[in-house]
Amino acid sequence: MEKLTLKIIESEEETLSVLDKIETNLGVKLPFDYAKNSKIVGFFLRGKLSACYMLVTRPGFRSLLFVPDKIKNENNFFDNESFEMMEINGLWIGPALKNPSMQLTVWAHLIKDIFMSKKRFILLMQNSNNKCMERVMNMANPSLIYEGAPSTMAGERTHQSIRVSYTTRWSVFLNAPKCLRELFQRQQRTKLSSKKKRHLQALKQSESEFA
Repeated sequence: MEKLTLKIIESEEETLSVLDKIETNLGVKLPFDYAKNSKIVGFFLRGKLSACYMLVTRPGFRSLLFVPDKIKNENNFFDNESFEMMEINGLWIGPALKNPSMQLTVWAHLIKDIFMSKKRFILLMQNSNNKCMERVMNMANPSLIYEGAPSTMAGERTHQSIRVSYTTRWSVFLNAPKCLRELFQRQQRTKLSSKKKRHLQALKQSESEFA
């Protein structure tokens, strides 16, 4: 089995490469200054960046930046100290990681980093239309802060509709087995579906040869 290599991204060149991958695959353009103040974890397969995520442990959270002021004034969550929070951003798992165990490796490292951060609240933001990601996130029992069109400034680029929520590191940790099991089962279903599709294609090809 090919080996997946983990690396903490620190150089400017590699940081820009990660930002390009995130923009191309997730449709979100993250500023360089924001990225360089984050912990960026990259996963490499055959020397190529194949997955990544960013952990932001200091205030200046982009997920909260897109929440309208009206919501901030009404939601009691914003009474909490911002230094008790951390944010997950730029989570991307590329198609090269076809092996379920490799994908599980990325999620397991992410869960471990979240727990070891010792932050009280974990901020999550996602594309409202990505139902698969929503299902995975929901396993950590998040509380919704805002869902709808993002409040953006000139030049900002993100999804047309976002879902911003928060959970706790203990909730992530305690629900990790359920989350990882769901991811594995989802990969198994995908694998089985692909196998059936190849089988049907082979049958059609055989029928056409004997027709």
